[in-house]
Amino acid sequence: MLKLVIGNKNYSSWSMRPWLALRANSIPFEEVFVPLYTDNKADKDRILRFSRAGKVPALVDGDVTVWDSLSIIEYLAEKFPQTRLWPEDRARRAHARSISAEMHSGFMALRNECGMNLHRPIGAVALSDDARANVVRIQEIWADCARRYGKDGPFLFGVFGGADAMFAPVVHRFRTYAIEVSGEARQYYEAMQALPAFQQWTRDGLAETLRIERFETV
Repeated sequence: MLKLVIGNKNYSSWSMRPWLALRANSIPFEEVFVPLYTDNKADKDRILRFSRAGKVPALVDGDVTVWDSLSIIEYLAEKFPQTRLWPEDRARRAHARSISAEMHSGFMALRNECGMNLHRPIGAVALSDDARANVVRIQEIWADCARRYGKDGPFLFGVFGGADAMFAPVVHRFRTYAIEVSGEARQYYEAMQALPAFQQWTRDGLAETLRIERFETV
């Protein structure tokens, strides 16, 4: 059986992405949890046993280990083509990969100013110009996909797929930091929050007891 090594659901946005890709598509896997932010050498060594990068997530499939959330989603798409993690149409697939890569490597201002923290009381913070530009661009992506593919379903390319998994942590950030989402983008925002796997991740994260001051004082 596949093993997915993840960190704390409350804080580990990178872990959330492949976890959702697996759970939302009913792909069986064993969840291996390694606590983050503990300053415990045993925890750090345990991560290194799974991935020499020393970071989560990591997917273990027999003798194959894949690290990095987007690489894991690519691997799952190839191993389980019936899941349609990427659209079948070549043009849609290119679009899905492009926005996923943009999320993977971009939006640093928003990431830095609105850290992933499910325990944080909902409330707005003052955002920099760069972070506000990130918010505009993200909603532009959501609205554009809704206009192009909305007739096929409520997610970015109709059915839930790899691109949705990549954008899922941003949905949490928008909710946690009370960022207004409007128009066609809001339809997607609400569909993601209604996804059972998304709700399970949220419940599990809120049940965790670890609290980190540097996140909660944001």
